[in-house]
Amino acid sequence: MSHLFAHLARMKLIQRWPLMYNVRSENVQEHSLQVAMVAHALVVISNNKFATDLSPDRAATVAIFHDASEILTGDLPTPVKYFNKEIEAEYKKIEAIAEHRLLEMVPDDFKDDYRDLLTSDNIDQQYKQIVKSADTLCAYLKCLEEQRAGNHEFNTAKRRLSESLAQNNDPAVKYFIDTYIPSFELNLDDINRLL
Repeated sequence: MSHLFAHLARMKLIQRWPLMYNVRSENVQEHSLQVAMVAHALVVISNNKFATDLSPDRAATVAIFHDASEILTGDLPTPVKYFNKEIEAEYKKIEAIAEHRLLEMVPDDFKDDYRDLLTSDNIDQQYKQIVKSADTLCAYLKCLEEQRAGNHEFNTAKRRLSESLAQNNDPAVKYFIDTYIPSFELNLDDINRLL
């Protein structure tokens, strides 16, 4: 018997942004889906516009599992996680322990298939960076949504994420920002009117 999928099903119970007032709460499961869609798009953009040869499916699959360890650790808020180098290093150790604990839940016949999805030290660096970019984009989109709803709690996070995205050297990220982000500042009627 394996408890893996019973644990993974609990991703929907882990709330993101736990220290911040949210107009609409977001859980790890829905966040992971959005990150998977954006990671997929980044690779499609990169392959078609910038002559790379990566797998959009692989990027999406890595993204689906990128926060799976939070089932065991919870979502530690960014200001706490990166408060200082010692806390950051210790949290990385805790994440690694949680990732390996999840891998232990996988039946032996499938461990090789899940190892590079559940344990971040086994993920190809290129896909890890794509998912990190997608994760940052999705966090930025969350900030835009909260601001549009009148919530100023996300102003500082938006500014920090905007600076991080501006420093990202991946041309697919810039393309995504220029092509898709403006629509997030429109209401549904405006989006439909532009179709």
